[in-house]
Amino acid sequence: MSDPSYIRTTLDEWVAKEAIPFSVDLPGSFSTAVDKMIASLGERMELLGLGEALHGGEDILELRNRLFQYLAEAHGYSAIAMESSFPRGFIVNEYIAGRGPACYDEVQEAGFSHGFGRLEANRELVEWMRGYNADPSHAVKLRFYGFDSPTEMMYADSPGHLLRFVLDYLASVDVAGANESRERIGQLLGPDARWENTAAAMDPTQSVGLSPAATALRIETEDLISELSERRPELISKSGESRYTEVVQYATMARKLLNYHAVMARESPDRLLRLLGIRDAMMADTLEYIVSREHGRGKVLAFAHNSHLQRGKAHMQLGPYSLAWWPAGSHLDVMFGPRYAVIGSGVGISAANGIGRPEAGTLEARLTAAPGPVRFIPTRRGQGLADRETESLPIRTGSMKNPTYFALTPGTIKDFDWLAVLDSTAYSRGGPPLQY
Repeated sequence: MSDPSYIRTTLDEWVAKEAIPFSVDLPGSFSTAVDKMIASLGERMELLGLGEALHGGEDILELRNRLFQYLAEAHGYSAIAMESSFPRGFIVNEYIAGRGPACYDEVQEAGFSHGFGRLEANRELVEWMRGYNADPSHAVKLRFYGFDSPTEMMYADSPGHLLRFVLDYLASVDVAGANESRERIGQLLGPDARWENTAAAMDPTQSVGLSPAATALRIETEDLISELSERRPELISKSGESRYTEVVQYATMARKLLNYHAVMARESPDRLLRLLGIRDAMMADTLEYIVSREHGRGKVLAFAHNSHLQRGKAHMQLGPYSLAWWPAGSHLDVMFGPRYAVIGSGVGISAANGIGRPEAGTLEARLTAAPGPVRFIPTRRGQGLADRETESLPIRTGSMKNPTYFALTPGTIKDFDWLAVLDSTAYSRGGPPLQY
């Protein structure tokens, strides 16, 4: 590793001196680069984020797969958490544990949100994890989690999926009491389709989140959480602590999802901004739960869009709305301190995703000037770089096809601990056709 006392004076000098080139296809160069990167993060780090510059970057997914495999084999990682619905992740985890569904085709829809189960790179990772766990020589079995809130861009799931999980648990220890709660909650919930109306995202009058039944359901959910707390000694003695804490996580997520639905139903100028903020706060809380669950077993790799894992404010243009909110990474920075580190990713060119060659002077152009085809570059959050140089960086042109691509910005250097910059990426195998 380079001398930490070295003071960088220019961005180009920093890139030339600090970049660690590697190829995912060359195990020696890859493992050496990862070892250097991990060593720099310190022993206290428990949660490592890997951001993707866009949804649909095949080479970024392949980098993620190889990284997690190596982290599991060489650095004590026991779990991966993806930007996918938390309750759905349970199905994938059962599959990699050798339980539940017999083949991946049975989990690719039910086990993922956002259509991510159809991506071939996700199939390959899950199958590798299943094979790893089947090997008796591996004492610590790998786990899969989703850490996204149970929402999509244009609608939110019914809280019924979460609440039924909690009620099933209570029924396993107290049939009579659970049935009373199930009847009351079932009447208030109604059909899941009421909650999952796709028109509600942009039209609050289409949401049921502030209806009398929804308000009463929020109270019932609070009572359910209170009951779990009051009966903790009894419930842990009957089911074990791990199972109990899992159920509490489902119940608290149901409460937060009900709050999300309530905001969806409210006419407010900051409505969309609040929905984005609630989602990311839920992501951070879920990752905190996942890390606590893995404590004593291993470390966790979290994979999501750069904009969710970065430390600084996230920005998005949604039609006429210019939105800025605190993403999950900013919460994790406060919650974990040095126990959280994050790698952001950047891409030079991707014809398949409508990303042209970066303009001269942009961060992508200057980062890809270093040897590749991929390079890790430590940022040290901009320490040693002249602010006036980074703050004046031009931002490259975005994608003509893929709206999930966000170019790197002057704030990128402070938002991440490391950058993984790829010369290019193909479009994800199994991804939906790009319509833009």
